[in-house]
Amino acid sequence: MKTLDQAKCGQTVKVVKVSGEGALKRRIMDMGITKGTTIFVRKVAPLGDPMEVRLRGYELSIRKKEAKNVLIE
Repeated sequence: MKTLDQAKCGQTVKVVKVSGEGALKRRIMDMGITKGTTIFVRKVAPLGDPMEVRLRGYELSIRKKEAKNVLIE
């Protein structure tokens, strides 16, 4: 299964599951990344980290390390 850090620029994906433990999982969910959320990958920094995504009407920058915990389809 793919994770958010593997999504390409310009791609729209849907969140299947948020993995991780404790504070990390809570932080990701507090940013609005929950099961069923549609995410548009807006751009990726030149060195690949962080990536900018659009979800729920706002832009969010997320590190690849955190994006690895978001399973997508």
